[in-house]
Amino acid sequence: MKAAAIILSGGKSSRMGTNKALLKINKKTNIERIADALNMSFNDIILVTNHPEEYQFLGVKMVSDQYPGQGPLAGVHAGLLSSPYETNFVVACDMPFVSAELAELLVKKSSGYDAVIPLINGVQHPLFAVFQKRMADVAAQSIEAGQLRMKNLLDRLNVLYVSEKDLQAYSSIDLERVFFNMNHPNEYEDAKKWAEDR
Repeated sequence: MKAAAIILSGGKSSRMGTNKALLKINKKTNIERIADALNMSFNDIILVTNHPEEYQFLGVKMVSDQYPGQGPLAGVHAGLLSSPYETNFVVACDMPFVSAELAELLVKKSSGYDAVIPLINGVQHPLFAVFQKRMADVAAQSIEAGQLRMKNLLDRLNVLYVSEKDLQAYSSIDLERVFFNMNHPNEYEDAKKWAEDR
């Protein structure tokens, strides 16, 4: 597929109390689970991290933020800038049940749009989404203007929002699990139980 997958390694993980990307679920680190899932569909995996030494074991291309400490928007910017592809799937490192099938579907829907954003139960998910490489410039403008929320970026783009209704035909995708975020210790425990049940 002519697209890259960009994984954002995350910030301080202050709510979890430890680096959530490196927490283990079924003997694999969270970030390995994500990379392995996406490897099936994407030729290029790019990890955005300001601590590359922690992720050497992944064996993927790594880039650092050009705007350190400016949140996920800076990660999206760095990933897009370094990608060799125009179309890019972006995902956060706190989503242990990433669906490559859904990622592919979003990429297929991206023609003619700056971004494709899932809208699940009324909630936008810009960190499980598709962005065109050319949006790196718009992201940089937002960061330099001090507008660091992902919503500030989306407001400036031609976005296709994809709802549960749009995805109903794909019953093999468990949306609740795919969009499960692991930010607190209790959510990590839930993720481990879920993984064991699968």
